[in-house]
Formats: sequence, structure tokens, C-alpha cells
Amino acid sequence: MRLKLFFCIVLTFSALSRVNAQQDAQYTQYMYNTVSVNPAYAGSRGYLSITGLYRSQWVGFDGAPETQTLTLNSPVAENVGFGLSIVNDKIGPSNETYFYADFAYTLRMNSDLSLNLGLKAGGNLLDVDFSRLEGSEIDPRFQNNIDNRFSPNVGVGAFLYGEKGYVGVSVPNLLETNHFDEGIFNDDEAVTLLAKERANLYLIGGYVFDLDYFTKLKPTILTKMVQGAPLQVDLSVNVLFNDKVRAGLAYRWGAAISGMAGFQINDSLLIGYAYDAELTTLGSANSGSHEIFLRFELFRSTGGTLSPRFF
Repeated sequence: MRLKLFFCIVLTFSALSRVNAQQDAQYTQYMYNTVSVNPAYAGSRGYLSITGLYRSQWVGFDGAPETQTLTLNSPVAENVGFGLSIVNDKIGPSNETYFYADFAYTLRMNSDLSLNLGLKAGGNLLDVDFSRLEGSEIDPRFQNNIDNRFSPNVGVGAFLYGEKGYVGVSVPNLLETNHFDEGIFNDDEAVTLLAKERANLYLIGGYVFDLDYFTKLKPTILTKMVQGAPLQVDLSVNVLFNDKVRAGLAYRWGAAISGMAGFQINDSLLIGYAYDAELTTLGSANSGSHEIFLRFELFRSTGGTLSPRFF
């Protein structure tokens, strides 16, 4: 029993150390959720943009990750953008919520190219309910839960974009924080479990090709690098038909393949869905991952015809 409990604890804390580094808070439809990892994206669309996203990962696997995200960003003055991000991650007995404010300043490189520089500031609240672990009731080390432990953090980013393409780099969590230490356990215990928040480096890019008057093709890439973890690469390609219907495929290097679909209900409202099929041995223990998002945008009246930007 103790061996099983110890295995569960190690697995949970290993996941936590990755979540705190935003490794497990991953998104297949990252191209619609850019501001959550790069503060420089704030305000770049030119109007108020509100996105809600729900992800259920590894459905059927007990204690699998579940993520809810709400982001808002908008220009607030000439060359100034502002954003807010709330992300809630649940993995096993842990529940972690991030709160961040984003600020971006735009440098106009020329008539077609802009460079946004961004700052992100906020923190996260961590709860861990050890009673959800099988066998925890007989182990004195896990009798005290963790409630609303707050850790501050800051991040930076840059986002270079034009009418057709973009590239961005960001480190959304510069501060490395230890969430667990020996104080949680008995002094005579040799085992120490540690979840450390490590700085992540994100690189993102994409370009929109006009295939014909009604069809656009957009390949994108997202890479995440963090000390102590393998390089993660997400590749995707989406097609937009008549500025209404979106469809695409994605590949998370060595991990999953995904299908995506979206529909522009009207000028302001976009809904999208993605399904991931796991390619690792973990795939035999779950029925895949589901992700759905809804984006609402409030446009300024310009008197012209609106063609929603494809990124």
C-alpha cells in the first residue's frame, strides 16, 4: 500500500512540477489562445477579444489534467494593449489557478510590420487535497492539505506581426518557485518531494497563404523549452473557407495527433473544437483529449466590410 501511495505521490508531484512551468497546461488550439503564454499579443488584434477554453485531457484516465482558461485583451490607447488571463489546472489531487495581467506596447516598424513588447505579472494559488490519494489516510506525512498557497510571478514577451504572418518569443514565468519543501513532512523522514516552477521559453510562428479568393491556408508552430524536460514541438495547419469554416490537423511531436474544426457564427463569435489521439503508450489507458473554445470580439464601427484576421 505504501509503495502504491508513494508511486501516486511521485507521479502527482512530477506532474505538478511541469504544470507550474506551464508544461501540462497545453493547448491544441494554441493559435487562438496566444495571450495566455505571450503578453506581447495583448491588443494586437485591434479590438476587444474575449476567449474561453476548456480542455479535458486523457479522458477515462483517473486524475487526468483538466484545464479552464479565460483571457481578455484589447487596445486601450494608441500603441498600448492590455490583457487579463485566468487559468485553472486540475491534476489528480492538485488544483492550481493562475491570475495574470498583461501589458503590451507597439512599435511600428513600417506600414505593414509591428513589434509588440509585453510584460506579464500575477501569480498562482495552489491547493492539494492529499485525501484523494489512495492510502493517504494511513500515512502521517500526508495528513495536512495545502490550501491557497500563493506564488507571485512575472513574464516577458515579444510579438512581431504583419498582415499575413507573425513570430513571437516569450518567457511567461521568469521566477523559479519551490512549492513544496521538507517542512511538509516529518523531520525523521528521508523522502522529500519537490515541485519547482521553472522558466519556460515559448517560440511561436505562423503565416497565412491565400490559396484562392475564398480559401486561406495557415501553418503554425509552437515550441516550448524548459530545463529538465524534452523539447516540445506542436505543428498545425488550418484552412479557412470563405471566412467562415475552419478545419485543420495538428501534431505534437512524438505525443499526439489532432483534428480541429471551427465555425465563425457571425463577425463577433467564433467556436472551435479539437480532439487529440495519444500516440504514446498512455493512449491505451484513455480515450483521447477534448478541447473546445469560444471567442467573442467587439469591433469598432468602421463603415466597411469586416474580414476577421486569421491569427
